[in-house]
Order: sequence, then structure tokens, then C-alpha cells
Amino acid sequence: MPAAVAPHQTSWDRALLEQAVALAERCTPSQTAYSVGSMIADASGRLLATGFSRELGEAWHAEEVALDKARRAGLDLAGATIYASMEPCGLRLSGRKPCAQHILEAGIRRVVLALREPPKFVENEAIGRLQRFGVAVIEIPELAEAARRPNRHLLGGE
Repeated sequence: MPAAVAPHQTSWDRALLEQAVALAERCTPSQTAYSVGSMIADASGRLLATGFSRELGEAWHAEEVALDKARRAGLDLAGATIYASMEPCGLRLSGRKPCAQHILEAGIRRVVLALREPPKFVENEAIGRLQRFGVAVIEIPELAEAARRPNRHLLGGE
């Protein structure tokens, strides 16, 4: 793949997103937060870091975990892609920095997701914010139902 941002789905995007969706199944269920899996890959598709909601503590989001692991490993994420089973948050009721801001600060240029965040907790505007800052956002809706499964206790029959 060329160094330029691919604004469309690439050959490995689905496989990496499937792995992120599978990571969400590892989350401890919560009544106040979604269960999400996340992976970060470089422009060649090489896996750099993974994370899932609450992996490092109750308040940690999946993207935060993966980004923290990459940061601690000293990895340069400029031009990387983050895969998330659910849309990264753009607002957090806790007051913590939203995942969309973490993504922008890390220099990630692509976000691939399966499911837009349902408005159960907040109205999320992360996709629009990321796109305004030049981040390509790719949805793979065929994986949305699988991304909903670890959140069925929150979403019910939605």
C-alpha cells in the first residue's frame, strides 16, 4: 500500500477489524460503558498494539488501551490505522479525554469501525470530528451485528 491514506477498505481491513470485534468479547460487561475491541496497524498492515475496554482499569476505553501500549513501546503512529469494533468516543461523561482526541494527537490517519456508537450514553460526533481533521473513516457494516453481541446487555433488541 502506498504511504498515502487509503480512504477505502483495503484487503486486510476486514481481517483486522474482525480481530478487534473478537477482542470486545474479552471485556468485563459494564452497565455504564460499551464493550469494544481495538487494534492498531501500520501502513503495511503490521499489527502494532491491541486493547479492549476495561483491560487496564474500569475507566479505560479500548482505543486508549491500544494507544497507551503503542506509546509505552515508543512506536510512531503517524499514518497508522486504528480498528475499533465500535466508533471511538468523541465525548466522555467522565471528563476524561475522548478517544477521538487521542487518535488525532497520535497522528493516526485512518479509523476502521464496524458499528457507530448507539446514543445510549451520549450523542457521539467522533466520525465528523475525525474527518474534519483529515482522518479517513471506513465503516464495515457487515461486522456491526458481531460488534453488538458483547453489548447486548445494554442494547437489548436494538
